[in-house]
Amino acid sequence: MYYVVFGLLYLVSLLPFFILYGIADVFFVIIYYLTGYRKNVVMQNLRNAFPEKNDKELRSIARQFYRNFMDNWIETVKLLSISKASLRKRISGNFDIFHELHKKETGVQVNLGHFFNWEIMTLYTGISQPYTFLTVYLPQSSELMNKLLVRVRARWGNPQLPASDMARAILPWRGKKYLLALGGDQSPPNADTGYWLYFMNQPAVFLKGPEKFARILNIPVLMMTTTRKKRGHYYFDYFMLAEKPRELPDGELIRRYVAHVEENIRLQPSLYLWSHRRWKHQWNASFENFWVDSNPIPGKKESSLEVIKNSETQLKTKPAVGN
Repeated sequence: MYYVVFGLLYLVSLLPFFILYGIADVFFVIIYYLTGYRKNVVMQNLRNAFPEKNDKELRSIARQFYRNFMDNWIETVKLLSISKASLRKRISGNFDIFHELHKKETGVQVNLGHFFNWEIMTLYTGISQPYTFLTVYLPQSSELMNKLLVRVRARWGNPQLPASDMARAILPWRGKKYLLALGGDQSPPNADTGYWLYFMNQPAVFLKGPEKFARILNIPVLMMTTTRKKRGHYYFDYFMLAEKPRELPDGELIRRYVAHVEENIRLQPSLYLWSHRRWKHQWNASFENFWVDSNPIPGKKESSLEVIKNSETQLKTKPAVGN
């Protein structure tokens, strides 16, 4: 069955982009206007994330999100056959930091978010910097889908490490020049096993793995900003999130990560994956020990002493004007 599906999708991938985007437009009409795929989830997420926007503005973001959602998958199909030269004509980015780190650092970690098109980002980053690009992936419930996605991501030699067995899968790469990519905006299976903090105006729980892994190895952690210039054209800008994560207090790396994810969302809201249940775990007071946000615990006011301490901390860390 896999080879039949792969063969059909490969033939589709040979079509020019303008035809593929025409197909994406048809599917957009079906999922947005006819079936309403996860429309309630998307709209509720947007209302919570952007309380300052009215319904008309939110519906506009939602429509563009669904267009980008379909483009994401049709572009992923195209990756089955696209050439490196063709990909480079459409994709660009700032990868200077990788070349600088490669001279002195063996391992580097990059914490990523679900911004369109993350599949293009994975394939393009693998050929645009000097490290071996190790991608950690969450195995799909469908074996067929799992094989197809691994085929796309590993097409030009990017090794794929299953999240379910990452600790063992990365062992052969210890001591070698590698770049480890981790998705940081996925919810842990249980609400009491992650870091809790505000994400787009609402308490959310994040996996501890990306931060703990970086602190154990004490390797530089990077992140990136994704921008979409126009249909099928993306720009990826990588930057340092933490050079020596072991020196940071517990939870600081995830705080920086969340802050930059929010920045990227506000830059182009329709690029984020609003259809997944990012806030499926509800906050309750029993998770207080897992709260790492600098803001007060939900439902709990700061004491006067805490207000003063937080104000002093912000003044100390605020950059000087002109820097």
